[in-house]
Amino acid sequence: MLRPLRDRVVIKPSEQEEKTAGGILLPDTAKKKPQEGEVVAVGSGKVLEDGTRTPMNVKVGDRVVYSKYAGTEVRVGDEEYLVIDEDSIYAIKE
Repeated sequence: MLRPLRDRVVIKPSEQEEKTAGGILLPDTAKKKPQEGEVVAVGSGKVLEDGTRTPMNVKVGDRVVYSKYAGTEVRVGDEEYLVIDEDSIYAIKE
C-alpha cells in the first residue's frame, strides 16, 4: 500500500461510466475522467514555517470530489490510485 507524505492524500477513484443514460456503450477514449473517489490514506499534514503541523481535513473512508487533472496516477498491483495534494480536494460528500 502507499503511505503519503505531508499533505498528500491517496484516493481510489470511482469507477467510470460504461454506458450513457440512453444505454450506449462508451469506448475508453470517450469516458470522462472521474472526479470523485474514496480516501484510502492520508499524510501527517503540512509543516508550516514555524515547524508546526496543520491537521488534515480529510480522513480514510471519506468520499471526496477533487480537481479533474489533479495529482499523479499510481498503479499498485491491479489497483489504480491517485496521489494528490489536500488542496486539490474541493469537497467531502456526506
